[in-house]
Amino acid sequence: MEYNILIGGSAGQGLDTISDFLEKVIKRSGFYLFSNKDYMSRVRGGHNFIQIRFGENRVFAHKDKLDLILALDENTVLYHKERLNKDGIIIADKSIKLNDEEILKLPLLELAKGLSLSKAFTSVAAGVILKYFSLEIEGIEKFFNKKLSQEIINKNIEAVKLGYKLIDSKYKAKGKDLSNHLLINGNNAIALGSIAGGLDFYSAYPMTPATSIMTYLSKKQSEIGIVVDQAEDEIAAINFAIGASYAGARAMTGSSGGGVSLMVEAFGLSGITETPVVVVDSQRPGPATGLPTRTEQSDLSFLLTAAQGEFPRAVISIRNAEEGFYKTVKALNLADKYQTLVIILTDQYLADANITIPKYDLSNVRIDRYISNGEELQEGEDYKRYKLTENGISPRMIPGNSKGQTVLVDSDEHTEEAHITESSIVRNSQMEKRMKKLQLIKEEMEEPEFIGNEDLDILLVGFGSTYGALKDAIYELSSQGEKIAALTFGDIYPLPEKTLRLYANKAKKIINVEQNYTGQLGKLITQETGILMSSSILKYDGRQITGNEIVEILRREEF
Repeated sequence: MEYNILIGGSAGQGLDTISDFLEKVIKRSGFYLFSNKDYMSRVRGGHNFIQIRFGENRVFAHKDKLDLILALDENTVLYHKERLNKDGIIIADKSIKLNDEEILKLPLLELAKGLSLSKAFTSVAAGVILKYFSLEIEGIEKFFNKKLSQEIINKNIEAVKLGYKLIDSKYKAKGKDLSNHLLINGNNAIALGSIAGGLDFYSAYPMTPATSIMTYLSKKQSEIGIVVDQAEDEIAAINFAIGASYAGARAMTGSSGGGVSLMVEAFGLSGITETPVVVVDSQRPGPATGLPTRTEQSDLSFLLTAAQGEFPRAVISIRNAEEGFYKTVKALNLADKYQTLVIILTDQYLADANITIPKYDLSNVRIDRYISNGEELQEGEDYKRYKLTENGISPRMIPGNSKGQTVLVDSDEHTEEAHITESSIVRNSQMEKRMKKLQLIKEEMEEPEFIGNEDLDILLVGFGSTYGALKDAIYELSSQGEKIAALTFGDIYPLPEKTLRLYANKAKKIINVEQNYTGQLGKLITQETGILMSSSILKYDGRQITGNEIVEILRREEF
């Protein structure tokens, strides 16, 4: 069994509080869950909602249809009523003015006021929801904010118990032992991955939806011995990171598209000086400010070539919080190994979404620094920062680490010794040296995950956060006998081609599914392989596509 809940109201009504509480209880009860947030860019008012999907099997995305709506205001009913399943229910306070047979009006606020804590009405509502799904409330005291006074915690516990008595159970939900699992969002997964990957320095300027990476790391910096710097702007942030990397630190920065745009000149600095740096782009709809609290996948094309000139880079997208951890470790290792820029692509949907995943296996984590201490030098030989090598990778030495050796870098074109040059011969040799690394990076790119039937007529392709929707769509259509499958890309550039070519040759139609207007992954595939898309399923309204939407479009349209 699987269940879908929506909690809706205005900013300031405690949506995050009740959702956080419910999610922890659901996870404790032994269910996999996925929750996502839809919120407006204002402190108070507007219409915000949180969706929670949970069940016995792993889930990676939200669904359109709902079993229960908790309406903290009238707008929630008006906006979402049509999404309710036939046997679904709307729970609201009895003060709500709407009259609808699907609305169960309960004295949520009245009971909270009886405890002399009107804000506890969300706890009363939480108790109602837990009882509806037969989730136990024993031991819930540990799920309340530890910063609250014991008196407030006790009143909230009592509020949950009062709500628990207001309704009969409809579902007998029974979970499993998930004590070896985590409940985590995408940004915290990236932050944890950076810590596990040996991060020393993180600099950033706050920008939704990337800010919580910096927030998480700043809370942990003293404990784990890293430096987190809130720079005055994004230009400073990436230049701080490049400087830290030159000095030997593992360095990373992050922002959303607008902030990353400001970093672009420094992309080239990283490229020509061959200084490793990892940049996280947590995408939101543009251009300019666009929709600052919504989601999109529209920065891919921009990031493939951002900065003047040519240099090797890697672009890695995150499909869920589980791989967000491991991909961040990989990004840090790749940047060090190939001495270049590595970009991690995520988005608002993944940044804010909580998901139940297996605990990270640290035995799969390896920190590779690729730092030279001069061991490759012959006696009396001077270090050459940009020495020509067969594979294009020059030994990287940290200033001050080797007595008698000087480490120079230069943003102008340079000789092997890092001196400025305008020699065409040297220019060619250094360009060719740098670009050799691109093919080596490509060999380390992971092939896309295949989902579905080997016997296929239609192949869907997507990347990043469309992963969950594609899984849902393929599962539904395959169960109905459709010959359909999907390839979901994590590592994007340099583009891994083997699996793509294999299934493209089998498919009668290839359809790219993306959260942008122009089908950017589809264009990249065509550019790199010559494989043409038969059609596209594109969404760019700032809301995440669902499996249901993909299924409906495939049934409705002639592809």
